[in-house]
Amino acid sequence: MSDVDFYAARMDRAVRAAVQEGLAGLVVAPGPDLVWLCGYEPVTTERLTALLLLPDRKPWLVVPHLERPDAEKAPGAGALRIAGWADGENPYAEIVKALDPQGRYGVSDNAWALHLLALQRSLPGTAYAALTEAMPMLRAVKDAYELERLAAAGAAADATYEAIVELPFGGRRENEVAADLARLLRENGHSQVDFTIVGSGPNGANPHHEAGDRMIEEGDMVVLDFGGLKDGYGSDTTRTVHVGEPTSEERKVHDLVREAQQAAFEAVRPGVACQEIDRVARQVIRKAGYGEYFIHRTGHGIGVTTHEPPYMVEGEHLPLVPGMCFSIEPGIYLPGRFGVRIEDIVACTDSGARRLNNTARELRTVS
Repeated sequence: MSDVDFYAARMDRAVRAAVQEGLAGLVVAPGPDLVWLCGYEPVTTERLTALLLLPDRKPWLVVPHLERPDAEKAPGAGALRIAGWADGENPYAEIVKALDPQGRYGVSDNAWALHLLALQRSLPGTAYAALTEAMPMLRAVKDAYELERLAAAGAAADATYEAIVELPFGGRRENEVAADLARLLRENGHSQVDFTIVGSGPNGANPHHEAGDRMIEEGDMVVLDFGGLKDGYGSDTTRTVHVGEPTSEERKVHDLVREAQQAAFEAVRPGVACQEIDRVARQVIRKAGYGEYFIHRTGHGIGVTTHEPPYMVEGEHLPLVPGMCFSIEPGIYLPGRFGVRIEDIVACTDSGARRLNNTARELRTVS
């Protein structure tokens, strides 16, 4: 299948899904939805760029005139009608003519308020719904092409972990280890590094700790959470290591998180509600008396971004479907002391789950 046919099929699928959800069409702004739908990733400016997907109409990409040459090079450009607008012109004029003045449209979550408000002023009878709310399944179910790339990204993150644990930790600052993680991700094929969390000792009790100047010491538990994009698809994995020999309590907490992560993995199967994965992991930790120290959801979807629907969290009733990819990452965070998190990306299959991260989940000691 050519790139044009590939992206044309995605856009057609999106239009049909929009109609099924009672939408008159989609207005897609620059960001992951636009990249996923037509392969175009423009520079981010205040100038309007929008893809209109409407029933019975060829997909229509409106771009600033000075950016049209780049748009015409996008992989899916051959499936688009591309229209440019010049500085000084009303960029919304042609769009407004194409929209139903009483229609309800899906709009990208990251659309600028500047542009959405302008459309609402021009067509006060229209209504808009965020794509995450209106069409949470649009990018959630991955095809074979996407699964292959997510698996490759996971393998690259695994190789990064295997390399980082061979380097010294003790006597180095968190941000030095974080820099090594970023370097190793790029050496293993990542074009974009999104995060390199290194939480040592008490800093590990902050799930999103920003790696800083703290010197890592003998006896520290260290949370390593890192990921980014490889060939357009995300990686995200967490392992917790220990500098020197851990205490019995540290081993106990780590083993408990590993048990919770395994239980949640084994609960994955088609038809199970996303919230059930969170419940299973949380129950293991709660029964052991650490429930108040598990302070975040169990997982998030991953694809062309490292965080996207579906979410493994209480209240998310979406059923798992083969092809969904998401993290399973329970944790325990003891304020002022240490934290533990173990995270794998998994794919829902016809019969259960497949891990896309395969490094050992047992507590590893480092120097």
